[in-house]
Amino acid sequence: MTRKHDNKPKRARSHSAKQGKKPAVRPAGKAASSAGKAARGGARGTGGRHGAGGSRRGELQPARQPEGARRPVHPSSVPATPRPCALCPAFGRCGGCSQLDVPYASQLAAKQQAVADLFAVMAPVEAVQPILGMDEPFHYRNKVISPYAPAKGRGKGKGRQTPVKVAPDGAGRSKPVKSAKDAAKLGRADILTGMYETGSHRLIPTDTCAIENEVAKRVILAIRDIMARWGMEPYDEDAGTGFVRHAVVRVGHESGEVLVTVVTNGDEFPASKAFCRELARRVPAITTIVQNVNTRATNVILGEKERVLYGPGFILDTLCGLSFRISSQSFYQVNATQTEVLYDEAIRLAGLTGAETVIDAYCGAGTIGLVAAKRGAARVIGVDSVAAAIRDAANNARHNGIENAAFVAQDATQFMKELAASDERPEPLVLLMDPPRAGSTPAFLEAAAALAPERIVYISCNPRTQARDVRHLVKAGYEVRVVRPVDMFPHTDHVESIVMLEKRCENLSTTELRRGPRGGSRQASSESVRNGPVGCFAERGLSEGLGITPRSDPEEPQQ
Repeated sequence: MTRKHDNKPKRARSHSAKQGKKPAVRPAGKAASSAGKAARGGARGTGGRHGAGGSRRGELQPARQPEGARRPVHPSSVPATPRPCALCPAFGRCGGCSQLDVPYASQLAAKQQAVADLFAVMAPVEAVQPILGMDEPFHYRNKVISPYAPAKGRGKGKGRQTPVKVAPDGAGRSKPVKSAKDAAKLGRADILTGMYETGSHRLIPTDTCAIENEVAKRVILAIRDIMARWGMEPYDEDAGTGFVRHAVVRVGHESGEVLVTVVTNGDEFPASKAFCRELARRVPAITTIVQNVNTRATNVILGEKERVLYGPGFILDTLCGLSFRISSQSFYQVNATQTEVLYDEAIRLAGLTGAETVIDAYCGAGTIGLVAAKRGAARVIGVDSVAAAIRDAANNARHNGIENAAFVAQDATQFMKELAASDERPEPLVLLMDPPRAGSTPAFLEAAAALAPERIVYISCNPRTQARDVRHLVKAGYEVRVVRPVDMFPHTDHVESIVMLEKRCENLSTTELRRGPRGGSRQASSESVRNGPVGCFAERGLSEGLGITPRSDPEEPQQ
């Protein structure tokens, strides 16, 4: 039995998996432990580049997909026949994870090798640092999205909305009042909820999940049971009928607060107050419930119209010591435990001393930029093309009392081009960038190189497009100093990575050569200049501070 979360879920710790060594695997609970032992007994060793069992492990796929998009078919995640797995009866059919039957140490080793291979021609071997994995790689998804659909063979729903009458019972609560015909019409088995089968749009019903937050899963199942009891029809996407389409559940990483968004195929929500009371009674951790209306025939989950049914309409959570307000439409990382690990490492690599201006490109709700503002940046400028995200970022700054951060609603490429063409080039400058999985644009990278930040910290959910962009920066005069993989999604093919680049010395100005690592004046020695990049990094004190061994040869990286 897996460990149950209370209202404040236990934080999972993270660890590094050293290259060539297997980190300890700590499955959650007895079932996970026994399954892990069985898996280790059948496939020992690191798994190498392709993992255990001969399948292609470590395949790098995009970690972010548009919500509601059909899951693509990946060769690495579609087994020829479903593989049995004690941790999940739906494994091999459900598209939620593809590596659950592989020892976690082997997963980490394969992801480490895959990232190392991508950067082999651009970075010295010692620059690729050990992957940061999880000590407890289960039930980490604090955001759970589940559709509701009629079971196969069940009659089509008759309309977009299902009227439900309620009357007070003897205990003072409200309960549904249905005719005998209605009561026989809908049962729990008639409503499917779970995840889609890999490479299809067929729903695989699941009552348990090894990677979803357990409180969130209880909410999903409670909604299904209430629907069956009250005769609330699930949405039939072929006919466009039925009422309840999806539930989106967010659980606060530190606070344990729960936000439930019920997506309906119609504006009117009969007996909504009674529904909320019953749902909150079944799962007391729920603090707010929102109705989102989506009547479009589309795979996009959320519609534009919504209203608060219960509570304030948002939850508060703490990340990296800052408090964030999370609404139904807010972007917030799915694995908050590893998000803290990712941000801590990115800020460390940024080497902030209190003097730097930080540009946070593709900033979203401003989470990492606000962390930088609190941890050493003189000022932060966040930019993103999504106006709603910029509003969230500004609100989060005010909520945390951060005054040295400003956010701009503009295309990141256009912003960088305009800044590079102007006379306003802040020094010293650090660039943080976390673009979508498609990566950045050549124009953005050219403008970034023209601005000549001292360091570029590039976070990516798709190391393949990241490697493409880093190659562009290397050609523009930067050198890869650190590559750090981070396992944000255990038991899947996805891996994120952080790359830190610095300007090569031959492209630095005399002023920059004389600037010490903490903004003071330091005369660069003729010896460091003669030694090229290695000598320059050592002179500025950055290599030692980051625990990096300088390259033994100062030659240009191979292209």
